[in-house]
Amino acid sequence: MTIGTGKTQVNPTTKNKATSPSPLLKGGAGFAGGGLSGAAGADSFPGCSIVTEGRFLPRNKALKPYSCELRTKATLQEQRLWYDFLRHSKPRFTRQRIIGGYIVDFFCHQAALVIELDGNQHFEPEAMEYDAARTAYLNALGLHVLRFTNIEVDRNFSGVCDAVMEKVQDRANKSPSLRRR
Repeated sequence: MTIGTGKTQVNPTTKNKATSPSPLLKGGAGFAGGGLSGAAGADSFPGCSIVTEGRFLPRNKALKPYSCELRTKATLQEQRLWYDFLRHSKPRFTRQRIIGGYIVDFFCHQAALVIELDGNQHFEPEAMEYDAARTAYLNALGLHVLRFTNIEVDRNFSGVCDAVMEKVQDRANKSPSLRRR
């Protein structure tokens, strides 16, 4: 079932992950980054809650019930990353954050960083194509998408945490601060 209006739709079953290889996968391309011209910008959605580089990030408030549901039905890997690491980290992270017509697993305002955890369903060809478009959309908003597999969280939790903090520190030093509205 797909939910949403306009150009971007949400499938709450798959949680709409963006595709960029994990920095921990051998032979992977590393972090996704940079912007992409031609993708939907901040003007595509009327509801906004945060600002990056003087622009508001879009927020489809109709997705709030789904983001709340995803918080209560988090995977074991999402729970572990949240409760054992991100919940008390500085700078602050939020979970199941609505950005445009998507719900991202974790979001750091100060670093303009999205963290996504992917299960097996994200390696299907259709899901990979959808995830690539989602990553392009988030990148066009000035956000960086950092992606890990559930297996990486299970087998190399400290490596995942180290990679997150390294990217947060790098992005927080380079990115303009995000202001909350």
